[in-house]
Amino acid sequence: MVLRVGNGGLYDESSGKRGKPKKGYTSQNKHHNTNIYKSNRLTASRRGTHYTKRMDYFERKLDDKRRLTIPTELRAEFASGVVVTRGFGEYLHMYPQHVWDREVEPALAGNHIFDEELADLNVRFRRGKVTQALDQKQGRVTLEQHLLDYAVITREIVAVRVGAYWRLGSPDKLL
Repeated sequence: MVLRVGNGGLYDESSGKRGKPKKGYTSQNKHHNTNIYKSNRLTASRRGTHYTKRMDYFERKLDDKRRLTIPTELRAEFASGVVVTRGFGEYLHMYPQHVWDREVEPALAGNHIFDEELADLNVRFRRGKVTQALDQKQGRVTLEQHLLDYAVITREIVAVRVGAYWRLGSPDKLL
């Protein structure tokens, strides 16, 4: 059986029969445009398995009150809260609260009292650290002016996912 997709659905070349597309097959042409991307989900056709398409980058402009609007697709990720702190360069780190609590806090709380590198990391990440709840109605988080000054962010901001956290920076500074 050799199946071909045409304007009228599936066509069996061996028997010459036309018919409705069978479950699991999709037609992608100008008359029957079934797309594999639907509401940010990628569908594996035969078994009905869904894979969520992950957002890894976004750009925004801060409003007059220094608020960053988180895209709708990412708001559930920050439902536990938002932690914003200085990065290693002229950028900021933005963590979901549960990631900060589960991964960053234990890493910084090592019991090596004389470890100078760990002490430096503690100072870098805790200096200016801001923890707040995400504004659920608008999906916004306020960025403190001292953090914006550190990252040289004026109004436009770029956010890039780096594993479990986000880097926030100015479009001309963030690599």
